[in-house]
Amino acid sequence: MFTGIVEELGSVDGIEDQGDAVRLTIRGPLVVTDAGLGDSIAVNGCCLTIAERDGETFTADVMRETLDKTSLAGLEPGHRVNLERAVTAAKRLGGHIVQGHVDGTGTVLSRTPSAHWEVVEVALPADLARYLVPKGSITVDGISLTVIDVHDADTDDPEAPARFTVSLIPETLARTTLGSRGPGERVNLEVDVLAKYVERLLAARVPDATTPVEGDDA
Repeated sequence: MFTGIVEELGSVDGIEDQGDAVRLTIRGPLVVTDAGLGDSIAVNGCCLTIAERDGETFTADVMRETLDKTSLAGLEPGHRVNLERAVTAAKRLGGHIVQGHVDGTGTVLSRTPSAHWEVVEVALPADLARYLVPKGSITVDGISLTVIDVHDADTDDPEAPARFTVSLIPETLARTTLGSRGPGERVNLEVDVLAKYVERLLAARVPDATTPVEGDDA
């Protein structure tokens, strides 16, 4: 489990194509200081397992399923990546509960700078939009962010996808990949797992909208 507070802006040192998988070697001097084989590190929000460690780098295997459903398939040597070690019981939960299990990818639509922050608009799959609420949390490339606005897809306008906005403070702009993500670039998204649990529990309690909840007057 993670918190969505990026510890280090690392870089891709090497990529070994294995056909149905790749081996990523990531340079991250901070996150490897106390890392061991089998430990978990979030790379752009994807939970990866350390298979090898050498000095300031670690290597992890990325399966086809992960490559198909995240932006890791687009990484190349030299690309910067957000890194976070798994949270410990003694660590402050500075962001929110993040599993490192990417739900889908989004696309940066626009960036609107201001004097002290920058508003970024991101398109997301329509089936994920229902998990977002204003002032709620979302993980973008492994970064815990607060949602400003959410807009569902306009079924009559294909150019109006489901989308949300977040505000980035100077610290986030300087210390994460979102400081340089431009319109058209893909980002990994993980919605708040609590929202998914609530939906699942309510679905079991009320199988369909026409079935009244016990105790309702309807």
